[in-house]
Amino acid sequence: MKLFGPRGRALERRQQHLPEQVPVDAYGNGGFRFGGMSHRGSILILPSGVHGWSAVAPADITLDSLAQVFEEAADLDMLLVGTGLDLVPVPRNLVEAMREHGVKHEAMSTGAAVRLFNVMLGERRRFAAALLAVD
Repeated sequence: MKLFGPRGRALERRQQHLPEQVPVDAYGNGGFRFGGMSHRGSILILPSGVHGWSAVAPADITLDSLAQVFEEAADLDMLLVGTGLDLVPVPRNLVEAMREHGVKHEAMSTGAAVRLFNVMLGERRRFAAALLAVD
């Protein structure tokens, strides 16, 4: 999809990435604050850092949207999946794919996932997080 700015000029969509794992300072209003910055939309926090994530709703949590998690699976012990305001179970096909890649996971609301991720990061545990933005 092409995006257009003022005067009809095409905009280039850039991949957003902070190359380190940092705690999430705040969440809500459709985004997150971390590392002295803010991001509108969902995020993946992986061993390689914090990445913008295109998922908007639990149905967007798919094999394709988690491809980067699978690429970094050898460097993590647990993936926390923040499914928005409410807990939504991870679909069976994703559970099986994560098992095949050796990725343990836990689904929970985004708020709970943020809190647990911050604790685990403070303990230097090898955790990652897939966090859907909430309003």
